[in-house]
Amino acid sequence: MCTQIDTIIRSGGVAVARPEYLRIAADLRRRISSGEWLPDEQLPTLPALCVEYSVSETTIRNALALLRNEGAIETRARAGTRVRQRPPVHRMAADRYRTAPGAPSTPYTRDQGIGWSEYRLDKHFEKVQADAELAALFECEIGERLLARHFVFHDNDQPTQMSTSYVRWSDVAGTPIADPIHEPWPGGTRAQLATVGITVTRVTESFTAAMPNEHEAAVLRIGAGVPVLRYTRRHIADTGRIVEVAHPIVRRGDTTIVDFVIDLDE
Repeated sequence: MCTQIDTIIRSGGVAVARPEYLRIAADLRRRISSGEWLPDEQLPTLPALCVEYSVSETTIRNALALLRNEGAIETRARAGTRVRQRPPVHRMAADRYRTAPGAPSTPYTRDQGIGWSEYRLDKHFEKVQADAELAALFECEIGERLLARHFVFHDNDQPTQMSTSYVRWSDVAGTPIADPIHEPWPGGTRAQLATVGITVTRVTESFTAAMPNEHEAAVLRIGAGVPVLRYTRRHIADTGRIVEVAHPIVRRGDTTIVDFVIDLDE
């Protein structure tokens, strides 16, 4: 039987022992990526993997737990451990906030490449006051009244994005924007604000990447080992006033590509 520590790697000139379960997880990951096991196909049983890798059940369980947290596999009651269907990769284009002609759409539906009928939005609205962080993002006074709009975006019933979008209460009070019944709104935030006389001429975004917190992992139905992309968006009016802040927008990072186009003057 192999020892529980089998591989010696070098780190800064110091020999470091790698646990056996990491080597097995890496090999199982490679076999899944190569197509040896296809999506929804069942992996060998726990006893079979123990025999194949000549290790204990604890070692195999640890390797499988790592892959489960990464979202590569899932274990179903009375159905064994199977390769998980990997969601498609989506590209977020730099021009997704531009007005799109034709059928109803939003920047999200254009990112996902889906039609209006395939789009579902869970929402919850509440009135809040700007704390120090939101006041800095809005460039407003601490305590200014805001409308917080909590969204979970679904692509064919699969949650793929979550966000909290804030608008100034003084801009939207008594308007359809303040009523969640009107969501999703064709055209998104820019189209909404145009209905109350606000012309948005600039959108800024700031991106970070991290591991998901417990709430994000649960809402997006991802493992704790799947990274997420978090970003803050601001809609800015033609007057220079910041009229909306989405903080944060969260997407799974392993299936999101952000595209930038940079035109250079000659």
